[in-house]
Amino acid sequence: MELIDGNAISQQVLADVAAEVASLMGEPCVTFIRVGEDPASVSYVNKKQRVAGEAGIESRLCVLPESTTQEELLMLIDELNADPGVHGILVQAPLPAHMNEREVFNRVSPLKDVDGFNAANLGKLCQEDPTAFVACTPAGIIELLQRSGVKTQGKNVAVVGRSLIVGKPVSLLLGMKGAAGDATVTMCHSRTQNLAEITSQADIVVAAIGRANFITADMVKEGAVVIDVGINRVEDPSRKRGYRLVGDVDFDAVAPKCSLITPVPGGVGPMTVAMLMKNTLKAFKLSQA
Repeated sequence: MELIDGNAISQQVLADVAAEVASLMGEPCVTFIRVGEDPASVSYVNKKQRVAGEAGIESRLCVLPESTTQEELLMLIDELNADPGVHGILVQAPLPAHMNEREVFNRVSPLKDVDGFNAANLGKLCQEDPTAFVACTPAGIIELLQRSGVKTQGKNVAVVGRSLIVGKPVSLLLGMKGAAGDATVTMCHSRTQNLAEITSQADIVVAAIGRANFITADMVKEGAVVIDVGINRVEDPSRKRGYRLVGDVDFDAVAPKCSLITPVPGGVGPMTVAMLMKNTLKAFKLSQA
């Protein structure tokens, strides 16, 4: 068993981005929009801004009170869409309950949609259009596989989860024509019958169902590659915080059967922010074309 080190691979991606940014005439700029003071969102946006700075990308932050109306948020997005100095726009989720996330994400210009959540970019992804912005976590999974030397052509892949953020996009990416795809993909979910039978025949398992330790040893075949997207809190009185983070995979039981596996934390997570920077660079280059 070998670990796929997401921290190390994300640093490789960021070094590549920083090197290309340094060679550009002009500076890519991403603007983050945060509504409210959710502690996790505050922390995550701060991290994204720090990483952007390290990659040579300008970042701006718009903070709105939780009482902001959806119409006020949409007006701000319209202003940023029209600003030629802003190349990428990211609306930090989750949004307050009174807002419609899908409508908000679709208001971001497809050319500035560095999160890859706009319906136009999902449509482009279906068409295998290289100008599509791909959601950062699925894009990071593909990058992890490629940089770890995992061949996907002709392999059986089980994707457990069907969300628009991970499951559906990564299934499309793995099924695309080309060196990073050409896999036979089965997208599984909570209604899938004989789930263990499907996953135990897969060469690659992508777990993105949002349930702690859901994938157990009997669900994975010997020598499989396992990508664990889950980040779940479980109570742990022995920890100072009172909890610990675990993935969707029962790591201790599953890891011995794997050829490669991502840990949690330190696997897929770091790749999400790295791919955001790669998407921002892409948005800048498309704006200059």
